[in-house]
Amino acid sequence: MSDNEDVVGAAEEQTKTSPDSVPAADDDSKTSVVTERTEEVIPGETEKMVTESIDEDGDVVEETTEVTRKTVKRTMKITETSSTTKTTTLTTPAKLYGKDLSEYDDVDVESLLAQLSPEEITILAKEVDPDDNFLPPDQRCSYECTKDATGPLNRKQLIEHINKQAIETPDQPEFEPYVQGKVRGKKWVPPPRDARDIEAEEQIAIDMGEEYEHALSDATQEEIIDLAAILGFHSMMNQDQYHASLLNKGQPVGLGWDGITKSTQQKLFPMDPPNSTDVEESIKRVKDDDNKLVDLNLNNIKNISDEKLEQLFDALPQNEHLEVLSLTNVGLTDKTALLLAEAIEKSKTLRVLNVETNFLSPPVIVRLVQALLKCHTIEEFRASNQRSAVLGNKIEMEITNLVEKNPSLLRLGLHLEFNDARHRVAAHLQRNIDRIRVNRLNQRK
Repeated sequence: MSDNEDVVGAAEEQTKTSPDSVPAADDDSKTSVVTERTEEVIPGETEKMVTESIDEDGDVVEETTEVTRKTVKRTMKITETSSTTKTTTLTTPAKLYGKDLSEYDDVDVESLLAQLSPEEITILAKEVDPDDNFLPPDQRCSYECTKDATGPLNRKQLIEHINKQAIETPDQPEFEPYVQGKVRGKKWVPPPRDARDIEAEEQIAIDMGEEYEHALSDATQEEIIDLAAILGFHSMMNQDQYHASLLNKGQPVGLGWDGITKSTQQKLFPMDPPNSTDVEESIKRVKDDDNKLVDLNLNNIKNISDEKLEQLFDALPQNEHLEVLSLTNVGLTDKTALLLAEAIEKSKTLRVLNVETNFLSPPVIVRLVQALLKCHTIEEFRASNQRSAVLGNKIEMEITNLVEKNPSLLRLGLHLEFNDARHRVAAHLQRNIDRIRVNRLNQRK
């Protein structure tokens, strides 16, 4: 092998195994290295080398060798570019109309707004809804009235102007006069039904047999209504039809099976006469302890003053014949109700007390129930429909505890919201009723 071939072979081997050669970067990498090599062989000078050696016979032998030196010049060019590392996370990038918005994360919004003109800012403000409840509606609405205000708003004049303008504006004339029975334009035709729906309806049809089908086909409206009443199909008939079928009175005229269902006319009842009880005379009879005054009913008398109620409550402790006192819807307040509670504690004959539909607060109701503990004669107490519709858990528990301590109370007219209070009160009242019933049976024996 010649020297020239040795040099070229070494250069090729160096090109294959040289660490300077970099493999091609993949698609995600932005690093690229370009390596160029240029090899040039420069012819050199020829040198002669003389060597002396001794052969086997002992003679000196001179050998002359010509050596040609060749110089190889190599040029390498390396080009490097900056690399960028891309990090992919599991989060989905925000997109708008299919465009990635991550490239706008580092954009300064203030600088972009500073480049806009006042007209462009106004257009942008109309396109963007601030969605801020604290802003007035005129600032959130895109509509802007360019007219100047003519004065303060007068709602009445504005409505009159709108009505006047509507009346004076002529209606749009019809190019073709209206003709009754004539169809204008294209008549709507329902689309054809799907065959699967028709098959489903056919499958739902019930075969009742020839006997029942023949009976129903020949039945009259009255008989069908009677059958519906027997089967309990109340939604298929009105009240008159149902009761007529039960009482066997026949159907009213115009309210047959195909007739229009109308609501039953309400029955008018005469108004209850006003309470004619003389309040002053009743108070006087209570003070005089009239033995004939056992039941005092002052319901729905709204002109009773607080002074008269105070006189009545002051006279209750001395009365020994009054058993029933009704004060429903008389405008009873907390001030007078506290006086009633004191009178109850001293009463000896009162059995029934009714103070429904007044203006009592929950603590005052508790005070009245507490007063029942000292009056062992009251068997019935009613105080529902007061100023506060809901008593609350604390008040209801206090009333429950007081009722459970009362051995004489048999009926309580109060709306209790919580189940625990209702059950405990009902159970205690039932025990009181059972105990009194047993005592009366023992007394008879």
